[in-house]
Amino acid sequence: MNTNALTLSPLFRQSIGFDRFNDLFEAALKGDERVEAYPPYNIEKLGEDNYRITMAVAGFSDADLTITAQGNALSVAGRIEQKTEKDGVEYLHRGIATRAFERKFSLADHVKVTGAALDHGLLQIELMREVPEANKPRMIEIATGAAQKKGKMIEGKASK
Repeated sequence: MNTNALTLSPLFRQSIGFDRFNDLFEAALKGDERVEAYPPYNIEKLGEDNYRITMAVAGFSDADLTITAQGNALSVAGRIEQKTEKDGVEYLHRGIATRAFERKFSLADHVKVTGAALDHGLLQIELMREVPEANKPRMIEIATGAAQKKGKMIEGKASK
């Protein structure tokens, strides 16, 4: 057993339905040496329910990029077809990366992609959280006095 292991189990003792977060945190804490930092990106919170992911994708055109949203996963991939040297151009240094990449993001429930734009080498992906009315918080009335004596309805039968 790893003595340096960190478990978040105590945090979930009073939480219902958040068991998946424990797995996500543990996976993040383990780390993966193979994970690359390319391309660099920012995640911004623009408002209560609005977010933006900005990725630096210099050298890629919109035709070279693919954005896929499926369930709670967002994937951004880039691939530039190798071009032949044109007009006898010889590169002394190639610092603008053109290697293929795929970056994946986990989205929270009800977060949807609302748009994407490529401008000056920055890919901006707009996100919005849209919680359905049925899932929004609602007030529960507490019965007191005479209303309490009428009994509660359970499966169509009055209980006393």
